[in-house]
Amino acid sequence: MPAAKIAITLDRELLREVDEGVRGGLFRNRSRAIEQAVREKLERQRKRRVLAEARKLNPREERALAEEGMTGEEGSWPGY
Repeated sequence: MPAAKIAITLDRELLREVDEGVRGGLFRNRSRAIEQAVREKLERQRKRRVLAEARKLNPREERALAEEGMTGEEGSWPGY
């Protein structure tokens, strides 16, 4: 995927920690460190949204919906 250049402002202490990670080999460079941090944050957000939606489900209702109409249909399914 093509990359785009951007300019950001970071707290000096945070930047110092990023630079330590670069020097220590944790990250290839500042850009990779920040890219990884943003990617991980977005992934956590996606997971939280999925979990929040899953909590809204009623397991009994979901099971009933999944099993609804299943009896007797198996014979009409095409063979694979």
